[in-house]
Amino acid sequence: MEWSLKSFEQFTLEELYSVLKERVLVFVVEQECPYPEIDDYDQTSYHLLLKEQNKLIAYCRLLPSNTKYEEASIGRVLVKESYRNLGLAHKLMEQAVTIMKEEWNEPIIKLQAQSHLQGFYGKHGFKVVSEEYMDDGIPHVDMLLKF
Repeated sequence: MEWSLKSFEQFTLEELYSVLKERVLVFVVEQECPYPEIDDYDQTSYHLLLKEQNKLIAYCRLLPSNTKYEEASIGRVLVKESYRNLGLAHKLMEQAVTIMKEEWNEPIIKLQAQSHLQGFYGKHGFKVVSEEYMDDGIPHVDMLLKF
């Protein structure tokens, strides 16, 4: 398995296609949530990919501070269905947090968590900082990790 962090401009067409395809499969099709998946933040984000034999198996989007929020943020966290329950989501979060803390020197990381994933993100130090709210028909909470 191989990790890579890429800016939007560093994507090959094949990588971009596979990322967008997997995001739509997970967040639109699997979760039965029609919403605008392509949201104009990809161009200013960094993209953390985990590949096996050159195939995408896990992904998340890292947004620098003052991009979507005042704080740096992590979003679009996914593991391809056939690779779930192997601990890859935790490894993905560990990589993302390490990059933002140690390389970017971000003091706070924000994420919008689906409410049922509070425990997962809590294991990585994130704390709930909002009441539950609906976003695209799915209950969410805002969470912060402070260093």
